[in-house]
Amino acid sequence: MKQRNWMRTVLSFAKECRGKMILSVICAIISVAGSIIPYLGVYRIILLFFNGTQSADEVLYWCGFCVAGHLIKVVFYGVSTTLSHISAYNILESMRLAITGKLMKAPLGTVLNETAGKLKNVIVDRVETIELPLAHMIPEGISYFLLPVAVFVYLCTIDFRMALAAVLTVPIAGVVYGIMMNNFGRKYEEYMQASNHVNGVIVEYVEGIEVIKAFNQSAASYDKFEKAVISFRNYTLEWFQSTWKLMNLGGAILPSTLLGTLPVGLALYLAGGLTPADFVISLILSMGIVAPLTSFTIFVNDLKSIQFAVMDTDQFLNLEELTETKEKAAVENCNIQLKNVSFTYGSAVNKEERVLKNINLTMREGDFTAIVGPSGGGKSTVAKLIARFWDVTDGEILIGGRNIKEIPLSQLADLVSFVTQDNFLFQCSVKENIRLGNPKASDGQVSEAAKAACCDEFILKLEEGYDTNAGVAGAKLSGGEKQRIAIARAILKNAPIVILDEATAFTDPENEDKIQKSIAALTKGKTLVVIAHRLSTIKNADKIVVLKDGKIEEEGTHEDLLEKCETYRKMWVAHIGSKNWAAKGGKE
Repeated sequence: MKQRNWMRTVLSFAKECRGKMILSVICAIISVAGSIIPYLGVYRIILLFFNGTQSADEVLYWCGFCVAGHLIKVVFYGVSTTLSHISAYNILESMRLAITGKLMKAPLGTVLNETAGKLKNVIVDRVETIELPLAHMIPEGISYFLLPVAVFVYLCTIDFRMALAAVLTVPIAGVVYGIMMNNFGRKYEEYMQASNHVNGVIVEYVEGIEVIKAFNQSAASYDKFEKAVISFRNYTLEWFQSTWKLMNLGGAILPSTLLGTLPVGLALYLAGGLTPADFVISLILSMGIVAPLTSFTIFVNDLKSIQFAVMDTDQFLNLEELTETKEKAAVENCNIQLKNVSFTYGSAVNKEERVLKNINLTMREGDFTAIVGPSGGGKSTVAKLIARFWDVTDGEILIGGRNIKEIPLSQLADLVSFVTQDNFLFQCSVKENIRLGNPKASDGQVSEAAKAACCDEFILKLEEGYDTNAGVAGAKLSGGEKQRIAIARAILKNAPIVILDEATAFTDPENEDKIQKSIAALTKGKTLVVIAHRLSTIKNADKIVVLKDGKIEEEGTHEDLLEKCETYRKMWVAHIGSKNWAAKGGKE
């Protein structure tokens, strides 16, 4: 994947605020011009005293001249900074929206392969890294660069030899900084890798703290966390310590402009080539170069920070998208067909590594089709391929006679409701979480969907009923309750195809009958696909497909499979045995 130039990437998001950025640059230049005015005023005051023509009115006039220049500098700098900050945050907003937009259009597998820590680090932290340099580089960077140039030009009007003397330390310091920066790019890249690693370990530790405590692994896990933090600290200190001597040497040489202007100025003055007034203002001007030159060196690190932040974000901005047609497809019905479908995760090419191998399957409109089989057989993969979370490696999937690649993603999303075993609830009311299925639904329709999913009863027992906040990621509800709300959400969406991927996994045995009734209500007139381990929930399916090792072993009704499919029969016996064991309270 070829990366664009990082600056081009940033500017590509600045189209809407280009005018503000240009105006910010203009204001920064005016601010620099204003900062030169006090030097002119001071020069005129020095001339008055050296010529013996000073008066209160004259001195006050030039003092006012200096104040006016300072006001111009402050006001236009403030305007420039304001505009640059607005531009920076607009760019950050555009970049974050672009990244999340890419994640929505990329294959789900590509997104799931990235850790939550890395996604958070890039979308939040790395993009935020761009703001500070971007917001300040425009006004301050221009000021720090142009001001020394303007002072140098001004010194040239006085005496070009004094101008050259004022910048005598710049090339010397440049050599020192050049030696220090010789391996800066490689070191910074290693630093960012170390930073990403420690961020990932921290997020992993915090997210897994419940499991760590439950399995008494706090010592081992904390040891891994501590080692990552210490390793990052040691690397950072080692890098900084290796640059301290050269950094301090360059920092000592660069601002020492008097080392050039003082002896040269004295020599010129004694030789009669420089007036006392010109000598004094030259010294003042040379010292005025110090602060901006020193500050400008900081932007070298800031530029590198932006470069790596943009490189990280560019990886997501360049994610390969699912191919999509824009023209709405004519779908005759909701029959689902898998024709010679094979699928491989990642970049594996060995056919033996395929999760699905030459699957041929038809699920008729209005039927309840269940897919069962041993773990790792590819059941959930089939469900996700129908919803086009990935594209098939070989073969094709058709809905209503149309290849799903020919159906716009938005239209496909309207056709299919997908409920998984891990259901996410947002930090809003239970009512609004259900209403996500159909944002235009009335409160009455939400309630009816909840009743159909057998969750109305427990919702009404909550502190504020349907208006109860579900908490962060639904933390205030149990796993089974969250699952039933997800089913209610699917009922409210009223899509013609419903896929339940282990959607009853957290259902209590006593509620199993209710869930079966809700599934029966949900399947009426719809194409229902259920992935299940709990066989009693799919016993009444129109067709049950047994998937093993990525291949269809057998398909038929419950009774048919008990007779002709050894795998299904064993699964059923094991399921009944576990139910009987549970009914006896887990006792022999």
